[in-house]
Amino acid sequence: GQFHEEHFSICEDYCIPFYPDYSTSDFNYESFPELCVKQSNREFRLWFIPSFYSIIFFLGLTGNLLVILTSISFKRLKTMTDVYLLNLSFADLLFTLSLPFWAANSVVEWVLGELVCKAMHVVYKVSFYSSMLLLCSISVDRYFAISKAVSAHRHRAQAVFWSKVSAALIWITAFIFSTPEMKYTVVNNNTCTPFTSDNDQLRVSLQASQIVLGFAIPLLVMSVCYSSIIKTLCQARSFERNKAIKVILAVVIVFLVCQVPYNLVLFWSTVITAEGGTNNCNYENSLLYATDITQCVAFFRCCLNPFVYAFVGVKFRHDLLKLLKDFGCMSQQRFYRYTCGRRRSSAATDTETTTTFSP
Repeated sequence: GQFHEEHFSICEDYCIPFYPDYSTSDFNYESFPELCVKQSNREFRLWFIPSFYSIIFFLGLTGNLLVILTSISFKRLKTMTDVYLLNLSFADLLFTLSLPFWAANSVVEWVLGELVCKAMHVVYKVSFYSSMLLLCSISVDRYFAISKAVSAHRHRAQAVFWSKVSAALIWITAFIFSTPEMKYTVVNNNTCTPFTSDNDQLRVSLQASQIVLGFAIPLLVMSVCYSSIIKTLCQARSFERNKAIKVILAVVIVFLVCQVPYNLVLFWSTVITAEGGTNNCNYENSLLYATDITQCVAFFRCCLNPFVYAFVGVKFRHDLLKLLKDFGCMSQQRFYRYTCGRRRSSAATDTETTTTFSP
């Protein structure tokens, strides 16, 4: 989950109160708040965010482009999950392409104008919400394919059509969820931000809605679906069972490790903002450090999605290797070495779809 706008408050380096001109020498200056110096956090962000955003950008760009090219080249849209995976890669790719703008916005002044500022916030939010909703859709599809296999097989012919319809609805819903930020986003104090100094309630509302719509609901849906899937697999006697359970656990662990720390920090910062902020400067700086670090961890999800969802399938890996061979990135000999030997040992799992029990 995830672009932490709390860094874009108008108090970037110093919180400077207004001091009236008192001529009396016995005036008690201790009643005024102290300056909160945030220079150390600003210096930390100057190297931390560009470094990590660059890593996420190149990994996310490579992984998601490979999924998209493989899906389109080999027309891998035979199941609902195939359709959702393709849309998930587009969402993560869209988010990845916005990272250079946010990296620049965090270290230098925003010079691209308010229109581009609004557009980039919408791009970020649409890709974020669509990604979360698509992860939910994949878990629901796998639930019906495994826990409700009989009824799912009965409606298999219409599955791809309805997956395309639902994917379109997901993108529309993500855009609707993003409209508040499109409305309020401005260039304030040379920073692209949806927040202004005189509207903490707006910050609380936007961050609370992001936590609920972009984390709590997806976590609930995925927990219910994957718990039911694991229960069904534990009752099965297939040799694929253990591998399938490991794949599902990997999916859940990646989601929890990436999303939970950031959303906990975001939740706590939202509570503090709702209570009027804090006067403890060290505590405020610590919260900013925690937000920076956990946000970068959350962004790594767009790099890991291709591996925990797409490349886990036998057919998908084979198609990817074939694509690399066709592009001249792999020799014919190495291609046969990677595919022929492994396909003999995994012939039973090599189906027309992604691995049957893959989430």
